[in-house]
Amino acid sequence: MSGPLRERAFLRLWIAGFISEIGDWMLLVALPVFVYQLTGSAAATATTFVVALLPSLLLSPVAGVLADRWDRRLLMLGVSLVQAAALLPLLAVHDAGDLVLINVVMVAHAGLAILFEPAKNALLPTLVKPDQVAAANGLIGLNSNLARLVGASLGGVLLGFSGLAGVLLADVVSFLLAALLLLRPFRAGTVEREHPPVFRAWLEGLREIRDRGPLRVMLGVVGLMAVSQGIFVVLFVVFVTDRLGGGEAEIGVLRGVQAVGGVLGGLLVGVLARRLRAGRLLGLALLVFGLISAIGWNGPYVTMAPAFYLVLFAVIGAPGVIAGAGMMSVLQLHTADETRGRVLGSFFSLNDGFQALGMMLAGVLVVPLGLTVMLNVQAGLYALAGLVALRRWWREKPGNGGHEEGEIQTRAVSEPQPVQEA
Repeated sequence: MSGPLRERAFLRLWIAGFISEIGDWMLLVALPVFVYQLTGSAAATATTFVVALLPSLLLSPVAGVLADRWDRRLLMLGVSLVQAAALLPLLAVHDAGDLVLINVVMVAHAGLAILFEPAKNALLPTLVKPDQVAAANGLIGLNSNLARLVGASLGGVLLGFSGLAGVLLADVVSFLLAALLLLRPFRAGTVEREHPPVFRAWLEGLREIRDRGPLRVMLGVVGLMAVSQGIFVVLFVVFVTDRLGGGEAEIGVLRGVQAVGGVLGGLLVGVLARRLRAGRLLGLALLVFGLISAIGWNGPYVTMAPAFYLVLFAVIGAPGVIAGAGMMSVLQLHTADETRGRVLGSFFSLNDGFQALGMMLAGVLVVPLGLTVMLNVQAGLYALAGLVALRRWWREKPGNGGHEEGEIQTRAVSEPQPVQEA
């Protein structure tokens, strides 16, 4: 995994993203707890989660267009600074009457985070060699899981010791540190980008998805993955409470332990990427993920031992991160640099929309079909997504820097090459 980290520009992007995600997790964990302490209302607490999801569905396409229109490093730098400033109004929160202000800040914060991600993921392939893209994405997945472990823990601890003000101060510092790492340019020179109207630029990204065979395949793969994830989000709680007889503590532990496997998966991606192309890596990881899911959902027929499910949910985090790295690598490697941001933004929006569909299907179908059937459907959808990916990419031969014949290069010919920084 050391390969991408030798690129100084990527290393700074990697650390900046890690610090920024820690701040996101601190707020995501601490603020709902604070709202519940403030209001004593579960409904009010749930609202803070719901409002944080809305910007992703609505803003992802626009965020992708901006990532192609503006200098991506400067966009992330600006977002980090505004994220720090956007937290300051929460210092004025004192009672339940300030709930509207809290939700407004949550929407703003979530919207800013959405602007950060397409820029980061569109910039990544220009900072490493083509055959290092999958390994670099694995490191990004490692970041996400480490940030989840560190940020979630810090958010809860700081809220307990210093109240919301302590969490806000730590968050502000995290975003300012991320901005500091983004101050220095990643490349020599600048890249001139076209500035078509936002709607037309978004349509150009959709046309690229339509015209590129690998991207059309990824529509199906990402759609199946997202529906399956939506089903999981709704029915996981039901599985733990109804099948395993657990409560809130068990739900939290089993969700949290997946980050342990995620860290392992992030470390494994670099090793696997040297042997498998990104599409094949994606397909195999999805098959393994679906298989482990099916074992877990049907496990109560064999054992109710808590240790079995702790190990199982920890292990499943590894193929989850590997699949995520493979998915992102395929999208990045099959998209031209000048449209990569809007293509990724469209896929992020597609993912959110189909995940919402999966949530609705779970709520509607779990009663007539039963919990076990729906959970096995969830596992089957991941396996089906893996088969779709393998059908498209299984016969690809290794080598050629991770490119297949006719594949779009990750750098435009006129774009300045990454420079090794001192």
